[in-house]
Amino acid sequence: MTEQTPLLLLIEDDPPFRSLLATTLEGQGYRVLATDTGREGLLAVRNRSPALLLLDLGLPDMDGQDVICRLRKSSELPVIVLSARHQESDVTQALDNGADDYLTKPFSNAELMARINALLRRVAKLPGGVQEVFQVGGLKVELTKRRVFTDGCEVHLTPLEFSLLSVLVRHAGFVVTHRHLLEKVWGASYVEHSHYLRIYMGQLRHKLEADPARPRYLLTEAGIGYRLFTDDTP
Repeated sequence: MTEQTPLLLLIEDDPPFRSLLATTLEGQGYRVLATDTGREGLLAVRNRSPALLLLDLGLPDMDGQDVICRLRKSSELPVIVLSARHQESDVTQALDNGADDYLTKPFSNAELMARINALLRRVAKLPGGVQEVFQVGGLKVELTKRRVFTDGCEVHLTPLEFSLLSVLVRHAGFVVTHRHLLEKVWGASYVEHSHYLRIYMGQLRHKLEADPARPRYLLTEAGIGYRLFTDDTP
């Protein structure tokens, strides 16, 4: 391994699981820095500049949710939560706080590697991790030009519809919570108005999906939010 090999930061307080996971990740060609507390992890973010953070929520010194909140005050470091907490409220809170993805324990090594690789690819595509042109299947979105095509035919979207789609494009392949979508598209005062999303997502599906009742691109994550499908969606 070299200094160019991506460094993954693992914050996990279970010694056997931490050791096993670190060994697995190193076997996949990554460098790994492992710690068991949130404070040590946040210090490592500043001092070692990892490419991605794998974070357990049940830490001895602080809750993992607090780690995410503190991190997001100064860093856009990609974060995948690895937790035994499986309630929708835990997943939603972590994503709203700024996590990029969430895996519930136990999970397979194949699933974890797919999530890591997909997130690193997304971040590396352009500075800031944003694609100016997004395409999957017959759907093409030109963010700068604000144009959308399905199967080569241009589709007219209203400004709100395009804003909603553009947020999903910027997080393509990963779930975006209801709260985050409402705040980004309508503003902070609308975060409780989830019916707005149902209405506009329905309109988008009728314009972009061949079968709106069985969407291929605009996927629902029940109780959490929506995900824009990509060819390497985990």
